[in-house]
Formats: sequence, structure tokens, C-alpha cells
Amino acid sequence: MRIAMWSGPRNLSTAMMYAFGNRADCAVVDEPFYASYLVKTGLRHPMWQEILDSQSHDPAVVVEQITGSNPGAKPYYYQKHMTQHMIAGVPRDWMRAVKNVFLIRHPARVISSYAAKREDPTLDDMGFWQQSELFDEVTAWGGKPIVVDSHDIRENPAMMLEKLCDAIDMPFSAQMLTWPKGGHKDDGAWARHWYGSVWTSNGFAGAEAALPEVPEHLQDVLDAAMPYYEQMKSVRL
Repeated sequence: MRIAMWSGPRNLSTAMMYAFGNRADCAVVDEPFYASYLVKTGLRHPMWQEILDSQSHDPAVVVEQITGSNPGAKPYYYQKHMTQHMIAGVPRDWMRAVKNVFLIRHPARVISSYAAKREDPTLDDMGFWQQSELFDEVTAWGGKPIVVDSHDIRENPAMMLEKLCDAIDMPFSAQMLTWPKGGHKDDGAWARHWYGSVWTSNGFAGAEAALPEVPEHLQDVLDAAMPYYEQMKSVRL
């Protein structure tokens, strides 16, 4: 089984990859379309050259890699994907053959966290409208996409991960609740810039605090993102 987890940045996505990656029966891959996204858009993200050097630039090659045999012949293959990477020219038909799960987070938390690492993010950087588009596309195919909110996971990791595993027909394992400190062997080349806090963790952090204040100059991004988040939230597990 292949599980495609779709989120924007700063969405608990790395912790979720570590949770699945700590299972003995599950392989993981970290944002395999990142390099092709940077090449196609010309964007210069932090550590962009290291990213380009670490992955194929051809999305068709990436599709072959993530739809071939599961690494290590493991029965489960968890794929961490960013919704904003699925731009024009990136194939989507392969999504019909995987379990599509959408990981959401309140835009105020995403924007505040992202802005601390990369200044002045735009709506396109946040992945909210792209997430909604992919959800609608999977639904139109007759698929059954699953939505899970990072807030709910932080509040009760064991309960929510058990719900998620049940929804994707995967047995729950308590191994998912902890992981070794220091990162994962399959971290992307960009991990040094983005994964500092999760590298020092060995499990999910506690329940989230009150929503952060979004800087005034990013209020328009928050306002534009909220309808997409609310739409997805209404159908979450």
C-alpha cells in the first residue's frame, strides 16, 4: 500500500513522516517533487542548490520512483508531498492508485511558522488552494480522500493516528507515537534549514496554544487561505 500525505509547509508533515517512518513495516519518502518544482518555477528556496543536486528534476522519473516497488520490499510506503509542488506539467494520474490523505492546519499557524523561516510568504507558497484543488480532483475521480487536522493530532496523537490508520486500512502501531531524536535517514536535503525543532523531538508536541497573531502585511494571505481551510476542516476525521 502507498499512502500519499498532502499538505502545505509547516503543517506537522515532518512529524507525521517520522511517525510512519518509525514503523518497521513502512518506508517513507520526503517531498520527492521538490526539485522538479524549483526547476519549473525558477524559485530559489533556502538550500535550493542542495535540493536540485539531491533529486531528479523530471517529474515523470519521480512518478516511476514512487509507484515502483516499495523501498525495502516493505508493505507500506508513506509519501510526504507538498500540494504546491503539483504544478502544471506534473503528472497526477498516479494519485488514483494510492491512499490520498490531506493534512490541514490553521492558516494563522502555518503563516506565522513559515514567515519565521522565509520572509513574506504568498498564498501560493502556503499550498491551501492547491490542497483544495487536489482534494476536489481526487473526489471527482471517485476516490475517497481523507482529511486530518494537525490540531487534532497534537491534542490526542494516539486516538487520531488510530483513526487515520483505520481509515486507510492499515493496522495501528504504537511505534508511531515516538521516534529517535536527530532526524530520519530519509530526510530531504533541505532538512537542516527546516526541521530543527522536530530533530530535537522524540514524539508529538502537546496540544497547540492560542492562535498566533499574523503580521499585518500578511493578513491578506490569511484572509485568502481561510475559506480553503474551513472547507477541508468540515470533512476532517
